[in-house]
Amino acid sequence: MQLKPSNSNNGNGHENTWGTSPRWKGISRPYTPQDVLRLRGSLVIEHTIARRGAERLWQMLHTDSHVPALGAMTGNQAVQQVKAGLKAIYVSGWQVAADANNSGQMYPDQSLYPADSVPNLCRRINQALQRADQVHHSEGDHSTDWFAPLVADAEAGFGGNLNAFELMKGMIEAGAACVHFEDQLSSAKKCGHLGGKVLVPTAEAIQKLVAARLAADVMGVPTLIMARTDADSANLITSDIDPRDRGFITGERTVEGFFRINGGIKAAIARAIAYAPYADLIWCETSKPDLKEAREFAEAVHKVFPGKLLAYNCSPSFNWKKNLDDQTIASFQKELAKMGYKFQFITLAGFHALNHTMFELAREYSQTGMTAYCKLQEAEFRSEKEVGYEAVKHQRFVGTGYFDAVQQVITGGTASTVALHGSTETAQFGQHDNCGSHEHGKHCNQLINGNALAMNKSSRIESEIAQLEELLNPAMVSTEGFEDLMPSGD
Repeated sequence: MQLKPSNSNNGNGHENTWGTSPRWKGISRPYTPQDVLRLRGSLVIEHTIARRGAERLWQMLHTDSHVPALGAMTGNQAVQQVKAGLKAIYVSGWQVAADANNSGQMYPDQSLYPADSVPNLCRRINQALQRADQVHHSEGDHSTDWFAPLVADAEAGFGGNLNAFELMKGMIEAGAACVHFEDQLSSAKKCGHLGGKVLVPTAEAIQKLVAARLAADVMGVPTLIMARTDADSANLITSDIDPRDRGFITGERTVEGFFRINGGIKAAIARAIAYAPYADLIWCETSKPDLKEAREFAEAVHKVFPGKLLAYNCSPSFNWKKNLDDQTIASFQKELAKMGYKFQFITLAGFHALNHTMFELAREYSQTGMTAYCKLQEAEFRSEKEVGYEAVKHQRFVGTGYFDAVQQVITGGTASTVALHGSTETAQFGQHDNCGSHEHGKHCNQLINGNALAMNKSSRIESEIAQLEELLNPAMVSTEGFEDLMPSGD
């Protein structure tokens, strides 16, 4: 017997809107909708977080002056970013290499970690955001949209076209809204601010962008694709096969067989223009914060592709005050936004915030003991009261009250093992009376009080059961006057 596909109509994607929707204006695909349908398979699989994130990010890029983001390397960092007001999160391959990869190693940014490490961090971040959403939803607090879009780093694709195709699928499964690919040689990939970078031919870089787009189309998700070029500071290329690259090649060869090139802003512009039809955003990795250079790049791209979305890395690899004065720093992102740099991000913000904060706490703790930690705790209390910071009550923050509620639903409100009631947090932290939001505090207290009432109810039931057992216990029942009715010992 031949089994029929569970869903013979696999057109759950957006391929029927390629020629009509503003979403796909200016996007080229060297394949057909029939190619996508043939590769998709018969079973429709939804990727809700990735789809919602892509749609939300696309909207913000067209309605906000620009979308700022910080690199997060843990789920909790992402939760804090959203709570503090950021609308998008950057997931950096550099930070994954340094301290968030599947091999558990600390690496430089040279694609040394397992290829699924960034998707796994995306998944971890989305799960943390989901828990924050569950906690607040259960408390009746709907003031925050926790599912911020993730912009994730695919580096150079960790191999060839098929590797890029599979990596893109993994990113979407993990809930990424946008993924960027760079034009370096994968096996020699470096951080954009290191030396020794080797470019691949322009045509090869375009094929990886096509592979990523095809993967998103097969998955049926309008994931954004960002093309990054490192041509501004690279000085090597693998081949002279592409005519578009030959004007920058010097003719010299290295011992590895690479060609030397004259990198720079002109080379970066040439590649950006070549990539534009295949990407939603273009990113030129630069060596310093330079508004003049940024304007030259933007104007050159927009001359050929008006309105093309641009991205800018406000990198921690720059010594900002060595390059710019305070006034220019303060207006830097606004000026970039005017040029069309709609996504602006600090790649390694999580790494530097984590390291410096812990270093300062450890340094003071080594000198003053508990006084140092109390200083941190008092700062948390102030942030809680003044701006709504929530992690000072860490038990509630990670979901203790939420799982108490789960337990009570399972047991019909009779559980005596709920955790938040009777905790030191409830006793010593004012039952959330310092919460930044009055409504949030009220809902937290209702949840705690509900657990307390449930515990009282459970105690009463246990007492009644004990009384009933006592009445039914044969050892407690008198047999006087009923001896003849009692069974004999044999």
